[in-house]
Amino acid sequence: MLTKRIVPCLDIKDGQTVKGVNFINLRHAGDPVELGAKYAEQGADELVFLDITATVENRSTFAILVKEIAATLNIPFTVGGGIRTVKDVEILLNAGADKISVNSAAVKNPRLISDLEKEFGSQCIVLAVDTRYDGNQDIVYVHGGRIATERKTMDWVKEAVDRGAGEILLTSMDHDGVKTGFAIDITRKVTEIVNVPVIASGGAGNCQHFYDVFENGNADAALAASIFHFGEILIPDLKQFLKEKNIEVRL
Repeated sequence: MLTKRIVPCLDIKDGQTVKGVNFINLRHAGDPVELGAKYAEQGADELVFLDITATVENRSTFAILVKEIAATLNIPFTVGGGIRTVKDVEILLNAGADKISVNSAAVKNPRLISDLEKEFGSQCIVLAVDTRYDGNQDIVYVHGGRIATERKTMDWVKEAVDRGAGEILLTSMDHDGVKTGFAIDITRKVTEIVNVPVIASGGAGNCQHFYDVFENGNADAALAASIFHFGEILIPDLKQFLKEKNIEVRL
């Protein structure tokens, strides 16, 4: 059985880690290089760094920061935010990122996924999907969760994997930052229609929530931010909890 992964996420704005609720009301959470190193030391399996305003402000992800992060880490990390072209990805991978995350640009131009897969291989392409239930169905949002699209989440996830996405980072905007648990139903639905790993994101508030999304949501990995940033859960304690409940994790 493959081990389940614990993935701290660092949302970056102006070079600093921030965290909000439902994608707004951001507050400062610390230096991303220092936090990344601390999580790696605590036993995080991977890290995700998202430049959350890169697309909105129409600029590229800060490659210099990626180099600083790479110099301090001994675990894989993914970088996203403002990625629009093959060249953007080349710069970030050369700076030391192991994987890149695409979202808004891929929705606008799905061929980008195919181009990236052809150039770099699917193993380093993570499709980030920000999704919200509109009362009728799950809809994809872009531009940092600010703009609703006409794309249905399930259709988009399947198309992206068919085009070469090697992993799905699924964020439930309804659950983001509120700490009431991951979106179990949609996570399970996505894992059932794709054959690539799915990272559940949005809603972690305690150790039981991680167990629930692994056991009932069939997630391959679970991502969280504020509970790690503000010391509410320590990664070693979380992994020990999961181990005792027979979830395979790397201790």
